Amino acid sequence: MFVTKAALARRTFLRGMGTALALPFLDAMAPALSAKTTKAPPRLGFVYTPNGFIQDQWIPTTAGAGFELTPTLKDLAPVRDNLTVITRLAHLQANTFGDGVGDHPRASAVWLSGVHAWDRTQPGMEIKLGTTADQLAARVIGRDSQVPSMEIVLEKPTQIACDTSDCFFVNTISWRNPTTPNPAEAHPRIVFERLFGDGGTAAQRMARMQQTGSILDSVLQEVSRLQGTLGPGDRTKLTEYLDSVREIEQRIQSTEKKGASEPLELPDRPVDVPETFEEHAKLMFDLMALAYRADITRVFTMIMARELSSRTYPNIGVPEQHHAVSHHRNDPALIAKKAKIDAYHISLFNYFLEQLQNTPDGDGTLLDHSLILYGGGIGNGNLHEHTNLPLLMAGKLGGQVQPGRHIVYPENTPMSNLLLTILDKAGVPTEKLGDSTGPIQPDYLTV
Repeated sequence: MFVTKAALARRTFLRGMGTALALPFLDAMAPALSAKTTKAPPRLGFVYTPNGFIQDQWIPTTAGAGFELTPTLKDLAPVRDNLTVITRLAHLQANTFGDGVGDHPRASAVWLSGVHAWDRTQPGMEIKLGTTADQLAARVIGRDSQVPSMEIVLEKPTQIACDTSDCFFVNTISWRNPTTPNPAEAHPRIVFERLFGDGGTAAQRMARMQQTGSILDSVLQEVSRLQGTLGPGDRTKLTEYLDSVREIEQRIQSTEKKGASEPLELPDRPVDVPETFEEHAKLMFDLMALAYRADITRVFTMIMARELSSRTYPNIGVPEQHHAVSHHRNDPALIAKKAKIDAYHISLFNYFLEQLQNTPDGDGTLLDHSLILYGGGIGNGNLHEHTNLPLLMAGKLGGQVQPGRHIVYPENTPMSNLLLTILDKAGVPTEKLGDSTGPIQPDYLTV
């Protein structure tokens, strides 16, 4: 790598053995760019949560800027001014048309596509859905980034034989085109190496577990050379960024060493993930924040848990399975437990949002230049209703969204209209998405 004291190119990399480590935005990059190109790029994220929610614990009682955070949303207080809560949207294409696929698979399938999912596994039929909003965005705002989009999940792939199309519809919310689902990755090492370097073979990965070296170690000489060309502020930014990379890498190595201690042959695709759901979630959120910071990717999807999830949450007092609890049959004890799960997922989401809010980016923060949509395809989980969906947005998308409000739309407004509007504000104008009838009206998002 050749660096002059005049300026750094925006896409400067530190290169090592099998590694190309992108840099965060530094002041030294600004002189090399015009006023137009120094504007921070938009970032979009889509975080899915399953099995519906307890509506009276989620939905604020008042609309507008003065709304109070509900019990489910209370942990978002540190980022409240960057939130937009949206209610009464629906995905009616997730309703049953008597064609085979269950409510839960239809819910995750429709969330970013607006397309009804039905069982196409009969002889001569093919699995088919529609290009999802994240992929439409990746084609435009992601085309200049190293990784156009990332698809991640916080549960391991199902071990049940996939003999129906349901499997395709619960294991991802991202579709590259109507016939190609994007597999969601659960293993942090795979995500890390896709962002920062080549994963290599199973033998190479095992050898890496048994040594203290790291991806960062291979670029130390380049780091030293680069720091000599930077001012004090940029040196501090670079040090903080590399410390973040190192800390995440060490957490991944620690997790993999635990798995490597078992007398099992390491497969070509590692299967070890952090022991607890919270550790797993925070590590994946850390990776996405780091990827945003280095502008490696600008679009991601994350599945907090799959529809029909059997995960238990004994750490918050819910030893029962998530899906079973969601069918509470109006039992107050089960309602309270489902509300705990909803609030717990929100608390982990807040962990991510606070990172974005506290990370400088160009003329603002990462959250200023991002829009993260959080929600799911089922409103009332007890009744499998796909109306009044749980939805909130975080961020300003570079000034395209005015947050800090609860917006109530007319009942059963298509959620696909919101997706169209988000894409348009991100610079990805789209004529139609699934069952959309046009941009959301009225457009309260910027009023």
